[in-house]
Amino acid sequence: MADDVFFTDADFEMYRKLIYNESGIHFTATNRSILESRLKERLREKGISSVRIYFDTITKDKEELKNFLDSITTNLTRFFRNQAHFDALEHHVVPELLKIKKASGNFSIKVWSAGCSTGEEPYTIAMLLNEILPPPWKFEIVASDISLKCLMTGKEGFYSDTRVTGIPDAYLKKYFDKVESGYKIHADMMSKIRFDYHNLKNDSGLRNLDIVFCRNVLIYFDEAAQTAVVNRFWDSMAAKSFLFIGHSESLFGMATKFEFVKTQWATLYRKFV
Repeated sequence: MADDVFFTDADFEMYRKLIYNESGIHFTATNRSILESRLKERLREKGISSVRIYFDTITKDKEELKNFLDSITTNLTRFFRNQAHFDALEHHVVPELLKIKKASGNFSIKVWSAGCSTGEEPYTIAMLLNEILPPPWKFEIVASDISLKCLMTGKEGFYSDTRVTGIPDAYLKKYFDKVESGYKIHADMMSKIRFDYHNLKNDSGLRNLDIVFCRNVLIYFDEAAQTAVVNRFWDSMAAKSFLFIGHSESLFGMATKFEFVKTQWATLYRKFV
């Protein structure tokens, strides 16, 4: 089939609506080429020649629909990505939470890494909390993504030599074992994180979270979907809690109850009710 008829305007509209309805991810004309290239890869892998036949397949096969949504997401991440956020976590958020929660006799911090990709973000959070929380404080992290492939990488806890750049040497020595062609994170750190498939279009069922990280994910949604996602975060978070979003993302002008917080290190949002 010739490239010029591989993906018509009608096909694009059909897929665009399906993707939006199923995930909230918003494709526009400017990123149509990304969708088209991912579709070509998927059809080649499945041995299917027509985008119409494949569309019919994913409307009937929920597992293949998950695989398709996995294939169209961009999973760019690294350890300690945007260091300023982790500085704010260490020097502002955690001290605030220790004061708030200690007063109620609660010595546990609950974190959600939403859109965790291949696990670098939740493992970074885990290492940092392990370093800075005094006894008897404990923490638990839920890490979720729409990509099953990424979640499997996170669960495995293995990262190649090229992917551990950015981890301080002291952390690398303390929390990883050097293995062939890479590093494996220690089992005790892995046990702190529960990796789970989740589509942000739906309620996670999580409640009383103290910290939510959802960085560089909202940019894939249109305004309506962004607002819905952010309001679901609000519902999942404790009365006094904190939200981190990407440095290029903002809740400005959005119908949300979160307060903007500017710290010495980074900007973030809080729920204080």
